[in-house]
This record gives sequence, C-alpha cells and structure tokens, in this order.
Amino acid sequence: MAKLGRWIGGVLGFIVTGSPLGALAGYALGSLFEFDSDHGNTRFFEDNFQNNTGYSRYQYGYQPNNPYSSQRNDFLFSLLVLASYVIRADSKVMHSEMNLMRQWLRTNFGENSVAEGEQVMLKLFEQQKQMGLAEYRSVVMSSCMQIRQHMSYEQRLQLLNFLVLLAQADGVVVTAEINALRECTLHLGLSEADLGSMLNLQDAGTSLDAAYKVLGISPSASDSQVKAAYRKLALQHHPDKVSSLGEDVRRAAEKKFQEINAAKETIWKARGL
Repeated sequence: MAKLGRWIGGVLGFIVTGSPLGALAGYALGSLFEFDSDHGNTRFFEDNFQNNTGYSRYQYGYQPNNPYSSQRNDFLFSLLVLASYVIRADSKVMHSEMNLMRQWLRTNFGENSVAEGEQVMLKLFEQQKQMGLAEYRSVVMSSCMQIRQHMSYEQRLQLLNFLVLLAQADGVVVTAEINALRECTLHLGLSEADLGSMLNLQDAGTSLDAAYKVLGISPSASDSQVKAAYRKLALQHHPDKVSSLGEDVRRAAEKKFQEINAAKETIWKARGL
C-alpha cells in the first residue's frame, strides 16, 4: 500500500524532541502514522514512531545520500504549522483556504500528498482547540523563532508568500489575519516591508500603487532608487535561492518572481523607463 508521510516523515533536520516544532510534530505526525496503521500497517507505527517525536530517522523522506531532503521536510512541516495558525486566525476554517492548500499540495507534490497534508492540518487544528488560541499562538511564535535560526532568509520569504496566499484565498484579508501574518513575519525575522510586498503582489501587474508597495518604495523615489530597489528584491526572491527545497518549491518561487517582474514593468511603463 502507499505509505503515508513520505514527504513529511524522515528526520526533520532541526525539528527535535523538546522543541516547539518537535512537540507539534510528535502530535501531528504521530497521529498520521496511527492513521496509517489503521489501514493495515501497524508494524510501521511500532517500528518507526520513535522517542515521541512522530518521525524516524530513516523512514519516508530522509535520504542519507541527499543532503537536501531534510531541508525540504523542515520547510514542508513548518509551512503546515504556520498555515494552521493563519487559517484559524479569524476563528474560522474557510473552504477557500483549505481548497488552496489542497491545490498547492496537488500541483507541487502530487495527488497522494493532498490526503497526507490535510490529515496533518486537521490534527494541528485539533491541537489548537485543545491548547486554546493563546497557548497555541505561543508555541507557533516559538516555532517561528526556531525556523528563523535554521532557515535561510530566502526560504523564510517563500514561507511568508504562501501564508499570504492562504489569507487572500477568500478574497478578503481581515484584521485578524493581518495580525497573524504580522506576528509570523516579525518572529521569522522578516520585516513589515517584506509583508507589505507580499500582500500587494497579486495586484502589481495592474495597479501602480501596488507595484510601488511591492518594491517597498515611495512613488516620489528617483529612477535610480527604483532600479536599486528592484535589483535588491529580484536578488532576494530569485528562484535559485530555494532550489535546494526541490523543483516544486522552486516553481512556486518562479511564480512569485514573475509577479515581482510584473510590478517592475508597471512602474517602468509609468515612468517611461
């Protein structure tokens, strides 16, 4: 049978026992393996659920000859944890948000990943209800600081980009979602300017105001300042910066890079550059 957890299992690099992410991994991934055992694979759970962490060093996703597999697993599980917080920031789980999550998983990781990722998300929602919003928020913010210590700036930008897309899924980003995004942004070691840029990406190809916000500059900036801002942003968001996370994540970064270029073209056209 197809085994669950193949892309979020394995050794999760910096997600270790006793850490905030380790605690969430133990709960969410452990239950995922139990779900697998309910479908006839009890030995997998008995043999590979070790040290109450929810994962095993050499199972599903960890490849000793692939130095990037653990980075990828770290990124994917971290994404699900932060997504679980942003999605329920307004105390609701919208169909549009979950559908975006399913679509993203399906497009980037294949059909089998949809059920796996959704199962983990549901367990994280359940954990949030059990802990209460305040305690869960504390764990997530601590997780953000843990992510900050071990992920590159560019990888954290890619995490933020996906969180913004989730918040925008239903067409309205409410105050509670903005606050959740801001909390995650700052605890991830990113800036308000990074968040403002991400929030305006979708409109930057048609709105001059949004395009300036993407580049993080004022409409009164000089042409040389505009060009410098674009070069800096393009370097930070270049898809090659996240290539170690896999071709699928790189493709998602390419879409973001195209939107940044659309912002550039909007401004260049308005200025006659």
